[in-house]
Amino acid sequence: MKITVSTVVAAPLQEVWRAYTTPEDIKAWNTASADWHTTAASVDLRPGGAFSSRMEAKDGSFGFDFAGTYTQVVPLQRIEYRFGDRLGVVTFAPGAAGVTVTVSFDAEETHSEEQQRGGWQAILDSFSRHVTGKLAAE
Repeated sequence: MKITVSTVVAAPLQEVWRAYTTPEDIKAWNTASADWHTTAASVDLRPGGAFSSRMEAKDGSFGFDFAGTYTQVVPLQRIEYRFGDRLGVVTFAPGAAGVTVTVSFDAEETHSEEQQRGGWQAILDSFSRHVTGKLAAE
């Protein structure tokens, strides 16, 4: 089963792309809730290149690595990747209100569809807030 989430980011395409693919930015936005954070991130943005984000509960009770390999990169348009035996696709579509960022991924079997959709949507919403807040601060 595929799950799809999306958000509109009121920012220029180049800034949205940069924030999505830069380790320091990823560490700032890659969280589904305030009690979690990303402590490390790496990006080798090319087909065959690896990525990894270390996500941890702030109380130290749990953590995991979200990692995989990029399979296709079309700058400013599309990123495809494999994580374990699952696939993910991120698209960037400019429009009048901003850039629509859509993430589609193969669901896993441990958590419900609702939990997965909610978590990934929360991370994408955090991404949007990060980008627009960063631009407002400049």
